[in-house]
This record gives sequence, C-alpha cells and structure tokens, in this order.
Amino acid sequence: MNATYTLKNTVRPGCNTRIMASIGSQIQRASLSICCLTTLKLPIVTLVLLFVLLVVATGCGSDPIDSTEPPVAATETPVAAHTAAPTEANQSAVGETPDPMAQAGRDDGPTPTAPPYPTAEPGTPAATSTPPPTSTPDVLRVSQSLEERDTSPTVGEADLETLVAGNTTFAFDLYRTVADGDSNLFFSPHSISTALAMAYAGARGETERQMSETLRFHLTQDALHSAFNALDLSLVSGEPGDDPDAFRLNTANSVWGQQDYGFLPEFLDTLAVNYGDEVRPVDFQGDPDGSRVRINDWVAEATEERITDLIPQDAIDRYTRMVLANAIYFKAAWQHTFDEAATTPRTFHLLDGSQREVPMMRQQARLRYANGDGYQAVELPYEGGDVAMTILLPNAGNFREFEESLSGDSVDDILKQLENEQVRLTMPKFELESTFSLSDTLADMGMPDAFDDTSADFSGMDGRVCRARGDICLLISDVLHKAFVSVDEAGTEAAGATAVIIGITRAVGKEPVTLVVDRPFLFVIRHQATGAILFVGRVMSP
Repeated sequence: MNATYTLKNTVRPGCNTRIMASIGSQIQRASLSICCLTTLKLPIVTLVLLFVLLVVATGCGSDPIDSTEPPVAATETPVAAHTAAPTEANQSAVGETPDPMAQAGRDDGPTPTAPPYPTAEPGTPAATSTPPPTSTPDVLRVSQSLEERDTSPTVGEADLETLVAGNTTFAFDLYRTVADGDSNLFFSPHSISTALAMAYAGARGETERQMSETLRFHLTQDALHSAFNALDLSLVSGEPGDDPDAFRLNTANSVWGQQDYGFLPEFLDTLAVNYGDEVRPVDFQGDPDGSRVRINDWVAEATEERITDLIPQDAIDRYTRMVLANAIYFKAAWQHTFDEAATTPRTFHLLDGSQREVPMMRQQARLRYANGDGYQAVELPYEGGDVAMTILLPNAGNFREFEESLSGDSVDDILKQLENEQVRLTMPKFELESTFSLSDTLADMGMPDAFDDTSADFSGMDGRVCRARGDICLLISDVLHKAFVSVDEAGTEAAGATAVIIGITRAVGKEPVTLVVDRPFLFVIRHQATGAILFVGRVMSP
C-alpha cells in the first residue's frame, strides 16, 4: 500500500498572552472610569469591584481559549500491493512490544546511538556527542511484498554479459584473497554474489559505491537485479533428460525478516520480483536461536542436506533484523564417465615435495584441451552439455606464479584456447568442504563501510537517515559461506550456500594428449551458455 501522510500543527496563542499584551490599555481605560466615578464620591469597595469587572469584561471572553492540539490530518492512497506493518511510531498503539532498536526511527528528536552488539546491558544505548542535523523522513514501511517474481525479465544481452564478466572478475579477486596457505579450497562465487546483490539493493551513498566496486557490479541498481534474475532463470531453464541423477542444477533464495520491523516497500519489491522470495517472518529478538535453526533447515533442504549448520550459534542475536540467503545445488553425470575398474592408487605430488598415494581415475576421450604458457587445461562436460568442469594444471614448480596471475580475463583467455583433442586423462577422486566468514575479507577487498556501525548506509532497506540523525542503523554483521564438492567416476555433486546477516548498527586421428593430474591443481565449474562461474576450487591434497 502506498500512502502519503500530511501532518499539520497549528499554534494558537493562549489567553494569558493576550491579557499581558492588552493589560496596559485595559488599566488605562479602568483608570479613566475610576477617575469619573470618584467624582461621585462612591465608597472605595465599590470602586475596586467596578475596576475588576471592567478588566474581565474587556479581557478574552470574546475569543475563547483553545488549549487542545488540533487532530492530525492524514490522507492515504491505498494500493493493494502492500500491507502496512507495525512500525516504530505505532507499535505501542497496536499492542506490539516496542522494538528498542527500531525505536530509533521515530521523528521525535535525537536518539542515542547503540552499537550492533552491546557492550553493556541489552537495550542500553551508548551516548553520542554529535547533534543530528536532520531527522529521519516520515515514510511508509511494510513487512511484506505482494509482488510476484518476474519470470520473463527484459534484459539485454549486453547487460547479462556485463553481469557475468563482473561476477567472474569478483570470483578470482576473492580466490586470490582467500587462497593463502596450502589447504584445499572450494566455494561458490555465484552464491556469494547473489546473496550480496540482495543486500546491495538496500545500500546507498558511499556504502553502495564501495560494494559496487568490490563486487564488480557495473550496472545500475534496476538493471543489475533484473540481470541477476535473468541469469538465475537461465541456469535452471534447460535441464536435460528425465533422470534427476543425470543432471540437476537448482538455485534458491530466501529472505528472513524480523516480524515487527518495517522495511521500505520498494526494497521488498526488488527482492520479490528479481530473487523470487517473500519475507519469511521470524523473531530474531525473542528467539534468535530458533530463527537460526529455521534458516539452517531451509539451507539443508535446498542443498539436499549437503550444507548443514551454515549459520553457527551466536551468529544471529536479538540485534539481527534480516538474513538474506542463497543456496545452489548441482549434481551431474560426466558426459564421458570413468571406468571404476580403471581407478588405481597412484602418486600425488604435494607442493612441499612430499608424496601420497591417492585413488586415480583414468579415461581416454575427445575433450577440449589447451597446452599454454606454464599450464595445461582440459574441459570435462557433464551430461547434456550445459555445464562443464575445467581443470587448470600449472606446470611443475609453477603453481604459485600461475595462481597469483589468475583473473577473470586470464581464465577467459584460457577457455578461448581450448580445442578438441583426443586426451588420455588421469585425475584423482576427491571430496572437499570449505567454510568461510567473509566479513573481514570483503572489508579488506574494498567495502569496509558495509560492516561499520559508524558508516554503513542501508537506508534503502528501511528509509532511516541513520547517520545524519545519530540513530541506530542497519549494517552487515557477517557474510557466511559454506561449500561442498565430491568428484568420482560417475560425475560431480556440489553445493554452496551463503547467508548475509543484516544487523543493526577437442582432433580425431592424432596421438592422444597425455594429462596426468598428479600435483596440485585448480578447477572451475562453469555454465556453458552464459559463462557464469558457479564454483571455483583448488586441490592441494586429494
């Protein structure tokens, strides 16, 4: 519902003011009358009574005193798309328990600032010494959007290409940042970008600029979210065959909001139209752990139980106002399966010079292959051909140099060099799982304001001009990500999930190419039609 509220206050002077303003003239008139009456030699008591009567009669009786405030005028234009939720200004009136953190949105003068995680008793605000220059505007806030997802978004090819290119660049920016040490690594950049895009819909000012640069969001807000919608729909639009084990690629989003917290209708509409989920009301304040369990259960179901306990205990507390979640699940058979009988133990060489025996799969097939400067690469398509895994094998002794050179452009160049070859491939079976808290990582990559309770600006979510007023405001308290992958003779199963927690404040006839993947390597799982990088991994020790 869109509504415009007009508030008017009429100030009327009281009787006392008028008496004080006219008392001089009244006394003057009374004095003249008394002078005339004294000539009649009347008693002094009679003269005093006559004086009082003259003052009262000429006072304010002709202009009655109205000490009451006039009623507030409200005009409302009803629109059926929204249902108004109890907000900070009317919670008490409708019987809701007032939200001590959301109370900061009231337009009744400066409100002290409280940190997103209390250092004293819960609900005790910290003092602020800076007087607010302006107040939060009086706007409509709601708890739900009744808009439905746009299943046929109008998105130009250029916008989709811009989105995919930006997401790919961010994928390898993030890879270089988190790929320290010698441990295995696996994550879904697509899941991370999608979840953060939902938060980006509410970012404004410097926070929006930092997120745009760090996440490589090079489109306008409206165009970006429409492109994410089109990309998401294209990922699941062409599932081949009737066998669910042959190919499955599912993505899902969910929005979890504090049940009595009002958000801007345009923000919730953006999420509903482009990311396909309504707000699921939860009670972060009264039951934070129960809310956490509900979100984790949703993630587990969306990822076929491969991602469990995404959000750990204490990551959600009574100061949480929203959680934006994305889940992606992928399971597909190889187009050219490996023969299990051919799998045998072979030596895998670690970076530190040590070795270990691991089960190695073997096959010979017509695959897309490249032998470039300092690396070999091979592409393994999955059933149906919509998705493929590309293995990037740096030359011996060249792993670190190759890894540090990775970027969206360099990976794109490698993919363009792949050509059909007959390949005799040997590679390990492996299973990986990774867990990340990305708040510090993303802050270091260039978007610190989103996590800073003194500078975060997500006023596009709830309309509160928090920093100007000195109020409590929304910020990202954490970005949690978990991913799993299993690769064997039959194919690949992979899953990833991200939660953004919003708190307050191939040539036939040639000799086969031999590729033995017996040392650390990297791999990507990529959607062929759009080029979207769904997963990125590094196998240091299978």
